[in-house]
Amino acid sequence: MKVTSAVANKMVKQLEEERAYWNQIEVESGTYTAAIGEDPVIPEYDYREVTEKRDAIDRKIVKIKHAVNVANASNEVETEEGKLTIDALLVRMAQLNTRKFRLDEMRKQLPKVRLNSTASWGGVSKAPEYRYLNYDVEQVKADFEEISRKICSMQLALDKYNQTYEFEIEI
Repeated sequence: MKVTSAVANKMVKQLEEERAYWNQIEVESGTYTAAIGEDPVIPEYDYREVTEKRDAIDRKIVKIKHAVNVANASNEVETEEGKLTIDALLVRMAQLNTRKFRLDEMRKQLPKVRLNSTASWGGVSKAPEYRYLNYDVEQVKADFEEISRKICSMQLALDKYNQTYEFEIEI
């Protein structure tokens, strides 16, 4: 069957929901409680059947995810950093997001901050200390904006790929 990555991911989500259903059946029906002298109400439950259904679902998920991984490792999209395979693009986007997070913290810093002054052992206050930035906040802001733009561009290329490129899945 030919699918896009977006469709394949929806298939995996649906299969995971189905597996969760069978897991819940096992949780709720795998045991029962009865008082002494009471006729127990034994829920319908077949361990072997539930296990086989879950295993079949897991095998389908493996096949779908493998097909997605193969497609991601062998197909490229054009980015401003050049052609990247989808798996490399995902790694690069994660790297940029990590850097963006750090730049976001840096751009929010005040240029000068008074640190808490503490009394010394003799009860005499020390001179106040200040923390100063050792970088150009405007450059950090510019880098933050550039990385944000680059991530957005990469995400759009990835979204287009996920919605349009079809590959074969045998399940």
